[in-house]
Amino acid sequence: MRKEVVLITGANGEMGHGLIQHLGQQGSYDIIALDVQPLDEHLKPYCLRAIQGDILDTMLLGRLVAEFEIRTIYHLASILSTKAEYNPEAAHRVNVEGTLNLLRLAVEQSQWQGKPVKFLYPSSIAVYGLPDLETKRCAGRVKEYNWLEPTTMYGCNKLYCEHLGRYYARFYRQLAADFGQSSVDFRSIRFPGLISAVTVPTGGTSDYGPEMLHRAAQGLPYKCFVRPDTRLPFMTMPDAIKALLMLESAPRNALSQLVYNVTSFSISAEEFYQIVKRAFPDAEITFEPHPHRQKIVDSWPEDVDDSAARQDWGWQPDYDLERAFSEYLIPAVRQRYALASQTG
Repeated sequence: MRKEVVLITGANGEMGHGLIQHLGQQGSYDIIALDVQPLDEHLKPYCLRAIQGDILDTMLLGRLVAEFEIRTIYHLASILSTKAEYNPEAAHRVNVEGTLNLLRLAVEQSQWQGKPVKFLYPSSIAVYGLPDLETKRCAGRVKEYNWLEPTTMYGCNKLYCEHLGRYYARFYRQLAADFGQSSVDFRSIRFPGLISAVTVPTGGTSDYGPEMLHRAAQGLPYKCFVRPDTRLPFMTMPDAIKALLMLESAPRNALSQLVYNVTSFSISAEEFYQIVKRAFPDAEITFEPHPHRQKIVDSWPEDVDDSAARQDWGWQPDYDLERAFSEYLIPAVRQRYALASQTG
């Protein structure tokens, strides 16, 4: 029996690593991995094809359409929040035009196959924009439709691409005679801050937590760029992969919306610091807030309401705050850098 083909963009990123390993070990899919950087060698055995290329390269995407019958797209490629603020126009090209290219690819595949192609899109709490700290503290668990006034290019890109996905799923070419025959099965998750023990953070504004942990494990000093009282929702990377796979496998008729919040635990930078210090007592961590990055983080909610995901497709994280650190993050990060020092 021929395996279903899955396309993963941004395959060499934090989420791409976890997703490829999970799907590859499952063995039920032919994985096409696409990234602007060469795919890590240990991931290549899981993939039918590893392609170094750009989602802005329409000729490359055209070749994928011609060569493969793609059933599911995990569109993970993006320029994250901090890097996007240094070059907003480049971020818009990659985050929006790249997503539009992939949605067009999904439409072509849907037309060719005669059934909707699934399009899984990781969004972010960066789509929210609370105006001040008092509002943030009073807002409580923010629902999907509240406070959608992002203050970053990344947040604007993500929110717009959610709308693009909704358009392609429900209204694409709505005046055409063949309207409805080539829709995309678009599904999106708004992720909180993600923490991985396996890969190092790469430019997210919520990365002060994982950066703190990874630097401490390496014995390197770290200057935390937010205030100790800064609070955001977080989840582990294994739970992020679980959420994507759960949403992908959910029956379409069970989904009451196209975009869902998910979360695991909410934690302050001070609480993060205390946990890291208990695990690595010699860690040199100071708080030196960066005013502009602090302002961005202050516009994001302290917590999000993920009741729709829990009700519609049974979302439940495996790692609460205690388990996240004691069973996953601390042991795995220790092992990572112990092995690095031995091989180095």
